[in-house]
Amino acid sequence: MRKLSGPEVVLATHNEGKIAELSELLAGRGIVPSVVSSFGLDAPAETADTLQGNARMKAQCAAAGTGLPALSDDSGLEVDALDGAPGVRTAEWAETGTRRDYPMAMEKLRVRLEASGERQPWPARFRCVVCIAWPDGKAETFSGVVEGAIVWPMRGGNGFGFDPVFVPAGERRTFAEMTPDEKSCYSHRARAVQRFAASCLGS
Repeated sequence: MRKLSGPEVVLATHNEGKIAELSELLAGRGIVPSVVSSFGLDAPAETADTLQGNARMKAQCAAAGTGLPALSDDSGLEVDALDGAPGVRTAEWAETGTRRDYPMAMEKLRVRLEASGERQPWPARFRCVVCIAWPDGKAETFSGVVEGAIVWPMRGGNGFGFDPVFVPAGERRTFAEMTPDEKSCYSHRARAVQRFAASCLGS
């Protein structure tokens, strides 16, 4: 497994929520993160059929465009009553053409779950893949999963994405009702970053 040779890493995402969370998770690990938007790079279309594929695509694009190691994330919500949907298409559920509307996406999720005939709480999980890529094309991926359930109505004002409707196993609060430190004790993204750090940072 290749180790990072320096502290500079580009965060290959334009999602402000992910930037904040990744920066928090990397704090104290000797990483100096910058954001891909500061290099004037657009986000590539996420056309892969897997989280791994999308994460790799984003990281390799950012590494090639900046000449620096790049760290990306692709995450999906898998709901049992919907046969694993939205999965790799999670972000697409929030697309409105010009922006992402997650309250609308969560309402869409509620409608489909109620139509499924299953009763809440609806078993689900968040899955995350982070990818570190180098300018020479080398890339490694690391996964994290958190089991839990979808609940309704939405609760909490923290976090982002589907956090207001997801309760991790062993908790009564949604991710959006937790502080960042509390969420990191459970989150799929925290688990993936921890595996990346153990392999590529030695921490």
